[in-house]
Amino acid sequence: MTFGSAETGTAPAAAAPAAPTDTARLTAALLSGFGLFIMILTLQPFAGVPDSVEAGASTGNVVNQIGYVSLAILYLWAMLRLSERAALAQLRSSSWIIVLLVAALSTGRAPDPEASLRALLLTAFAMVVVVGVLLLPRSERDFASAAANATLAVLLLVYAVILLAPQLAIHGAEGVEGGHAGDWRGHLSHKNFAAPVFSILIMFGIYCWRLGFRLRGLLIIGLGAIFVLNSGSKTTMGFLPVAIGLVLLGRAMAGPRLILLAHAALVLLVAALTIGTVLSPTLLRISSALISDPTFTGRDEIWRFASAHIGEKPWFGYGYFGFWQTPVVSTLEENFEASWDVRGIGSAHNSYLDAMVMFGIPGAIVMTWCLMILPLRNYLRADRIAASRNLADLFAMIVIFMTYVGMLESFFLNRADPLWMVFALAVSGLEFASRMSTRRV
Repeated sequence: MTFGSAETGTAPAAAAPAAPTDTARLTAALLSGFGLFIMILTLQPFAGVPDSVEAGASTGNVVNQIGYVSLAILYLWAMLRLSERAALAQLRSSSWIIVLLVAALSTGRAPDPEASLRALLLTAFAMVVVVGVLLLPRSERDFASAAANATLAVLLLVYAVILLAPQLAIHGAEGVEGGHAGDWRGHLSHKNFAAPVFSILIMFGIYCWRLGFRLRGLLIIGLGAIFVLNSGSKTTMGFLPVAIGLVLLGRAMAGPRLILLAHAALVLLVAALTIGTVLSPTLLRISSALISDPTFTGRDEIWRFASAHIGEKPWFGYGYFGFWQTPVVSTLEENFEASWDVRGIGSAHNSYLDAMVMFGIPGAIVMTWCLMILPLRNYLRADRIAASRNLADLFAMIVIFMTYVGMLESFFLNRADPLWMVFALAVSGLEFASRMSTRRV
């Protein structure tokens, strides 16, 4: 598997497990690559903009439900057969237990507890695939090769659709998204979801290049960069070089501690210029002077609406998926003066606000600690092992990048959403890398 059985910095390496057969090793690598391919592509690619959901209607997705239950069974079986018991045992003390427990406790407060619980089960099933992608490969080179094949396959498929059936992968002039006409959205429903996903593919390309897979790495970087530039997502184009530059320049010049100090300063700056503008007139004036659209396409109105409702249930929130597109919001009267009709909005377009909406302020603090802060502490621990640094750098890039993206989009525990799953892969990878050494070959 990608990680060895020795816990970093605390114990000598255990005896090496018996080498797997070539067939077992190939199967493990193929499953890892296939899992990453499905995580990025989704089970319903090129489906377009989803239909609006009426109040009280089911938001369940049968394809995802059946698909991820089946995948979870497959990857659980594969891990039990092919992964080291010592690695699987690490899950017993994983921070994911806290994350899923907070979400589970909140389901009872949702307007529809059964629907909330179903959503959480889908998230949990998807997480089995995430863990399998990490733990099945025999070595880091197996993981890197599988990741290169998976990401390149997604890119080639998306580019084929852009060339042969562009209406499926490029925003058209019709409908509510007509203002994005010509912007690339790939296999996803919106450019604002696609651009961060393809940005992360660029990070995988950099990782593959550093591991020696030069041709595939260059192709992934080039194709991913062209896509992001054509997506028209200015914020993503701004966050992407910052996240990559922090890690790579920090690695070359100063080490991870300075990286994280610079990252913390940038988090405060981005927070001040985004959500801070609805809390402080002074920050709004500063943001207006620096940014052409300080409302971030009207997101400020959604942030004010969400903030007001957080104040109504600050301790425990509205439950997991218990606020947006539920009667709590959909039965309100329409505000004709607002740029957005919040009754049809699917999220706060801010991960941290949505965490407070769902789990309350204390629960949101726990989530932010486990998903954004603890992984960076794990990055410092993983950096002590030279063999783990390339892998840890990849996952740190993703976590840092998604910390900024979370200011403008919501993805925390978002079921089988590719942004959430790849972010969860990075969080899990840093946790494993902080506890176990990376096996190179």
